[in-house]
Amino acid sequence: MKALPLPKHDELRVPIMELLNTKGTMKLRDFVEPLAGHYKLSDDAVNEMYPSGNGHIFYDRISWALSYLNMGGLLDKPKRGVYNINEKGKDLLLTPELIDSYIDNELKKREPVRSKNKSDFTSNIKEQSLSNNTPQEELYASFESIKESIFDEILETILSKTPAAFEQLVLQLLQKMGYGGAIKNSGFLTKYSNDGGIDGIIKEDILGFGRIHLQAKRYKTDSIIGREDIQKFVGALAVAQSNKGVFITTSSFSKGAIDYANSLNGSTTIILINGKQLASYIYEYSLGMQVEQTIEIKKLDADYWDSMIDE
Repeated sequence: MKALPLPKHDELRVPIMELLNTKGTMKLRDFVEPLAGHYKLSDDAVNEMYPSGNGHIFYDRISWALSYLNMGGLLDKPKRGVYNINEKGKDLLLTPELIDSYIDNELKKREPVRSKNKSDFTSNIKEQSLSNNTPQEELYASFESIKESIFDEILETILSKTPAAFEQLVLQLLQKMGYGGAIKNSGFLTKYSNDGGIDGIIKEDILGFGRIHLQAKRYKTDSIIGREDIQKFVGALAVAQSNKGVFITTSSFSKGAIDYANSLNGSTTIILINGKQLASYIYEYSLGMQVEQTIEIKKLDADYWDSMIDE
């Protein structure tokens, strides 16, 4: 039977209440296995991490579902990380289709009266309860949206510079990524008059026995680089007696170009980097970038709090 997709936090509310109604008091971690079975989730789905690597998505959604049920007054917490369903929860479980609207109304009651120009954490929680994403997922989604906008800005800026400046940028990026290591003057650009289809070279060792050859094409982002361009680059590598090449562009590659590069079977290795990948590398390796703001999100240290004696 085909596994179901990872459920959203609001979809977990009713199954959680049913589990508590059947089993009584449960710890947060005790929900993972039965809910995974309920939704027929694979081990890979259950263990899927956030892009940041900071936590399991499924576990986090269970945690937020429990938080909303608790804030809505349908669950009690005898102690930290432990839950049971109360009488109000049991009553509402008889009409599960009303649970989401009930929680939304309860969160509205908890929100203090404030001016239109002000907001607080409670109002943000209320807004999140109306969506399918947890606040943490919304945060990551906003972060990804910001990055996409910055990627576009990076490419627009590159296109405003000269082709020579772009070639220098590409050389610096590969070195920033660790190619050439600690070798002094490991990378250099070729002369325009006699580059033979090679824009830059990075030495992999001090004596220069291993070399990576670069080609950089600063094209408009909607342009497509075809198979013929990659074939010409392979020819240029053959003349240079090299079997390693990186073709970087601000635009994108056709399927034919990608298939051709993948078909070289190791005799010659060509790495294709399109505009979006280029922008992401520039961002990731902080080439010409600076940190604008750092947001630090903390969570309880379970070992610290669990070492204290419960009442």
